[in-house]
Amino acid sequence: MLQEEGVFVDDLSNVEANKKIVIKGAAEHNLKQVDLAIPKNKLVVFTGLSGSGKSSLAFDTLCAEGQRRYMQSLSSYARQFLGQIPKPKVDSIEGLSPTISIDQKTTNHNPRSTVGTVTEIYDYMRVLFSRISIPHCPICLEEVGRQSAEQIVDAILDHGGEVQILSPLAREKKGTFEGLFEDLNSKGFVRVEVDGKYFRTDDPPTLKKQEKHTIYALIDQISLSSQERSRLTDSVETALELSGGSVVARFLEGEGREDEFFSEKVSCPNGHSFDLDMEPRSFSFNSPLGACPSCGGLGTKEEMDLKSVIKDPSLSLDQGAIDPWNHQITDHSEQL
Repeated sequence: MLQEEGVFVDDLSNVEANKKIVIKGAAEHNLKQVDLAIPKNKLVVFTGLSGSGKSSLAFDTLCAEGQRRYMQSLSSYARQFLGQIPKPKVDSIEGLSPTISIDQKTTNHNPRSTVGTVTEIYDYMRVLFSRISIPHCPICLEEVGRQSAEQIVDAILDHGGEVQILSPLAREKKGTFEGLFEDLNSKGFVRVEVDGKYFRTDDPPTLKKQEKHTIYALIDQISLSSQERSRLTDSVETALELSGGSVVARFLEGEGREDEFFSEKVSCPNGHSFDLDMEPRSFSFNSPLGACPSCGGLGTKEEMDLKSVIKDPSLSLDQGAIDPWNHQITDHSEQL
């Protein structure tokens, strides 16, 4: 009989090994031919009386077999320095991943001590995530990445049709931007889009300083074809240089239009840019690049609980509004 998440089933073949760890005939120490299916990617707790076999199943069976299989995957040269791990008394274990274990008696009061640092897998995980992870935008959850000018040109040409090349100079920013319009006009840029409307750079709109504005400089408008690649490349490079690494391709289709954002910096399709390079330090809570700016990488914050300090807001300071002062009245409290 097999117990699967509290339900007994007879057919072991119905249990998918990629979703569960399947144990058959565990007999280590005081275990009596235990058959069990443990779900993966979930928090599983073994409970029971002292001596019921919790540690025998978790440490001496599961963890020991996981470490033994890992040892077998190493070269014979490496195994000679590590010794042999005996096989636990169990008929079979399927779906078992590499294991790590922490004894419940292990105590460390250092706030920077975690499961990763105690088991020494933290540095390996940082390298793994920095090399193969796919970052996503924390604002819109879209995948982020960077593109070269050549990749941007290829993507625009693949779309085809008629396109406007725009250089995003301000996105939801406050200001009058008088100097920006003058600079564009002096550089030879004729048209600019401000909050969805086109204006000439020699006759720009008067903007309110306290309102947010979105400003695009119109670089070019092209009917795409393979013959226009050189012109498109020049326009894209001009837009990237003007904006500092970003370009918007506006595809014109009949009465409608579709904007697509491209960037040489790490950014998402919706234009959220990030000054971020994926490296191991980005995943370290001991580095300013990876640490939470709020807690500094500690995972906790110390804040004052005003309800504990001021028990009764209706009282004055002299009447004892601040509770800690009531335990020892000093000259300082009377002066305050």
